[in-house]
Amino acid sequence: MIPVADPDVGDAERDRVLSVLDSGQLADGPVVREFEDEFASYCGVEHAVATTNGTTALHAAFEALGVGEGDAVVTTPFSFVASANAVRHAGAEPVFADVDPETLTLDPEAVRDEVARRDDVAAILAVHLYGTPAEVRDLRDVADDHALALVEDAAQAHGAEYRGDRVGSLGDVACFSFYPTKNMTAGEGGMVTTPHDGVAERVRRFVDHGRTSGYEHASVGHNFRLTSLCAAIGRAQLEKLPSYNEARRAHAAYLDDRLGDASVETPVEPEHAWSVYHQYTVRSDDRDALREHLADCGVDTGVYYPTPIHRQPAYSDVTASCPVAERASDRVLSLPVHPQLSPGDLDAVADAVKAFDAERLADAAEGGVMDP
Repeated sequence: MIPVADPDVGDAERDRVLSVLDSGQLADGPVVREFEDEFASYCGVEHAVATTNGTTALHAAFEALGVGEGDAVVTTPFSFVASANAVRHAGAEPVFADVDPETLTLDPEAVRDEVARRDDVAAILAVHLYGTPAEVRDLRDVADDHALALVEDAAQAHGAEYRGDRVGSLGDVACFSFYPTKNMTAGEGGMVTTPHDGVAERVRRFVDHGRTSGYEHASVGHNFRLTSLCAAIGRAQLEKLPSYNEARRAHAAYLDDRLGDASVETPVEPEHAWSVYHQYTVRSDDRDALREHLADCGVDTGVYYPTPIHRQPAYSDVTASCPVAERASDRVLSLPVHPQLSPGDLDAVADAVKAFDAERLADAAEGGVMDP
């Protein structure tokens, strides 16, 4: 089976982990600070604060921005549920706006409509979906017009660029995940990036029990600290990230070419964006049958996401009109695009999709549907 994800962890990561083990300082320490500094530099932003995972990064970001009880955050329903969960963890409520029909990222006009009809919106949470940046310039305009914070959920977009700038440097604060299947991993972990000194200070305090120094705690926080072991893996992976992203882009370009005349709709990369293809997500009107066919051909796939957040049982109390997201949830299918794929693997993926089309044409002809 050609896997839809295949994390690459090798000698460099093992050496970094062994170095930490030898040091005896396994929890938060100098290695974490080095990872934070390197990641901030990579994103082109002043500050980075490591956390235990992407969800806690988002939670800490909202706490640092002062977004909480009585506030609303406008965000996308077409994302992993963690995006909305983090809003609720902070005490605020998610408000769902629909997505752009091409990129499936947050639609700025839908956001503007939601903001205009409410008086409790404190922030916009934009998700850079599948490795493609959201339309940040237009979202920034909405945020500025209404004095709102703009938060990037960049959990799937390490190294992606929007109009020449890297994600993580585009909003008031941004959050990353280092889960094993992401474009780079730390085993598990997260990162908050921000250009604002005060936000960085409050995030750092919140993830360490509100600590200011020693056993002095100025506020109530959590233990969201990243371990040195995870940071060691992350530092090695960050060095590999540019080559990983180039491989993903090359694989996506190959699939674009091979599937240009197939029945599936291939991903859209806006001219002003540089996607890192965390997922190569096609759309098909016969998604479930295609997925079953690909599995029979030895090709693993993923459906991200089969149920929009506002349709999840945990959000049954939420009312939202998001027909584009709902339609997408029935059609999206992610194909393997990760750096470990061989040329033969890519051929097998494309051939399997084309074979599905050929079988459907043959079935239609046999059934007398096609013209003679």
